[in-house]
Amino acid sequence: MVCMACGVWAQNRPARVPAYPGVIERVQPNGDTIYIRLHGDERMHWMTLEDGKTLVVENKRGYVCYAKKKKSGKIVATCKKVKGENGKAKTK
Repeated sequence: MVCMACGVWAQNRPARVPAYPGVIERVQPNGDTIYIRLHGDERMHWMTLEDGKTLVVENKRGYVCYAKKKKSGKIVATCKKVKGENGKAKTK
């Protein structure tokens, strides 16, 4: 009986959808074009540059910034914005 309940519960859980596997072009608020990768699914997700550096969207102005990990373990945006035209983020 317990096994039947587990089976019904497992069938009713929605499947997680993985992030888009390719490179995505994103335009910063200042017009710079950067290329990012998305990771994870709808419950846990993050973005990186192709070199693996973790990125965060700075919510006040909408810039994609490099991320840093606080002592508490929380990932937050740094003050350093990802640059496009002259920065390494432009490469595809």
